[in-house]
Amino acid sequence: MRRDCVAIQADLLDFTSAPSWQPAPMALHLGADADGVRWRPAHWLLIDGGVIVDVQAHAPPEAFARIDHRGRLLTPGLIDAHVHLPQLGVMASYGTQLLEWLERYTFPAEQAFGDADVARRAAAVFVDALLAHGTTAAMVVPTVHRTSVDALFEAAQSRNMRIVAGKCLMDRNAPDGLRDDVVHAERDCRELIRAWHGRGRARYAMTVRFAPTSTPDQLAMAARVLDDHPDVHFQTHLAENHDELAWVKVLFPEARSYLDVYAQAGLLRRRSMFAHGIWLDDTDRRALAQAGATVAHCPSSNLFLGSGAMDWRAHEAVGVNVVLASDVGGGTSLSMLRTMADAYRVQAAHGHRLTAFKALHACTLGAAQSLQWQDEVGSLDVGRMADVCIWDWATGSVAKQRDALARDLHERLFAWMMLGDERGLVETRVAGQCVHGR
Repeated sequence: MRRDCVAIQADLLDFTSAPSWQPAPMALHLGADADGVRWRPAHWLLIDGGVIVDVQAHAPPEAFARIDHRGRLLTPGLIDAHVHLPQLGVMASYGTQLLEWLERYTFPAEQAFGDADVARRAAAVFVDALLAHGTTAAMVVPTVHRTSVDALFEAAQSRNMRIVAGKCLMDRNAPDGLRDDVVHAERDCRELIRAWHGRGRARYAMTVRFAPTSTPDQLAMAARVLDDHPDVHFQTHLAENHDELAWVKVLFPEARSYLDVYAQAGLLRRRSMFAHGIWLDDTDRRALAQAGATVAHCPSSNLFLGSGAMDWRAHEAVGVNVVLASDVGGGTSLSMLRTMADAYRVQAAHGHRLTAFKALHACTLGAAQSLQWQDEVGSLDVGRMADVCIWDWATGSVAKQRDALARDLHERLFAWMMLGDERGLVETRVAGQCVHGR
């Protein structure tokens, strides 16, 4: 029996395509596949050398070590499309909206990351915390310091974790120690791309903090680097807060909208990830859709900071990709289950009822497709890396009572999403190896 041959028995749930806004009528006891939802209860997931090699109902060959998680839920590892490395220490900071929150809490926390030892310790805590919440891949914003990027990639690589990140670009409207000039920033970005992009599971993202902290020259530099490296990602913030929008209008009077600032700079692309995207009009949405860009919906952060309620269906109606993100530390938990639950609440305020299927898809296959990682992660397809999570369907007497009364698969999954969190996580596996266990 080889050590890297593992078979896990559990209730397997993943997706073959994007579910609709209506729950698929799937019975709990059936091996059903409807509306993009693939449900295989009491099945074996076979892993060889870190890769999924089969899914089957019958017992696996003797070469596979058997792990019994019958009665538990197995999903692809969750993907957080927007989260900040240096902000764990400012979570749950009281009483501010976005711009004041940055000045009072975030920027002071980020200044410490110029110290390589601080960055290394924080990066190790950060990636382990992601894994302990069931997040096996993430798009991460470090700080302006090169040390923060190196530390993050080193920590992720030691755990064989899929991370995309890049040096945070700011050359104005930021405190001392967090600003960089265009020439120095470009040199750092190019050297970091050579050092990390495509090394193991690391990928690089040109990372503009948000338009107010970058000059037009710095935005142009980011586009220039992307032109030279078309497989590098781009990430930034967009249209999160009313005061932010007013500030952008003053700084970029020639732009039609906040999104247009990025479009004019050449940063509206297929690999662009825009966090928040709350205050957009139909022209913006069509431009995002035409480019194939993605909006990372950050409901927990938007609720906490009082930024607004993004209208998911309005984005999707014109073809905008929407995925989910914790946005910690504006968000108050790294748990993507809590993020999904908050997304339901935000969409309910618009009169939309987000299904548990659609929410889970948005942080598994949907996120992988937006990041162009679907050939590696996001599903339980044969040939994918075995980045998976095993969950208890319910934790605690109240949740267990609710679970026992569920009438179909969606009702059960919805209760898991609304009542669950990281306490229900039994095991996280990256490339088949257990990296977190309860």
